Amino acid sequence: MTFKNKIYSHYKLLVQDRVDVFRDMITALTEDSKNDAKGSAGDKHETALSMMHLEQEKLNTKLKEVLEQSAVLDKMDPNTVSEKIIRGSLVKANGIFLYLSLALPKISIDGVNVIALSPQSPLGGKLMGNSVGFTFNINSTTYTIQEIH
Repeated sequence: MTFKNKIYSHYKLLVQDRVDVFRDMITALTEDSKNDAKGSAGDKHETALSMMHLEQEKLNTKLKEVLEQSAVLDKMDPNTVSEKIIRGSLVKANGIFLYLSLALPKISIDGVNVIALSPQSPLGGKLMGNSVGFTFNINSTTYTIQEIH
């Protein structure tokens, strides 16, 4: 498995874990509300049920966001290599590995730190469509693209 494939797999797993966590939390809340509905009556019951419903709506919103992230990753092919930077490119600039995908947490693969960033981010936007040797400035730091995978 290539370095880029390992990165892709790690992020796919990370996003899938988030999907699973949110689904589990929603299921638990649904069960709690069913159990609460059986044994309670009055204003306290109504308030508790409303609070659970609000929490469930928040979790559903977060789940939707994570499912959208998963869909973006699903559209990417880690085996695609391009001379110009596209979504899914692994870029080395100033000795830093940047994975153009989504804004996700920094990870370490085989002892190498990788930063995932969105093409819509300032740095991602500067990288998109460029090739090896391109130099640009962001926040008074000069970056040079060294490699594209």
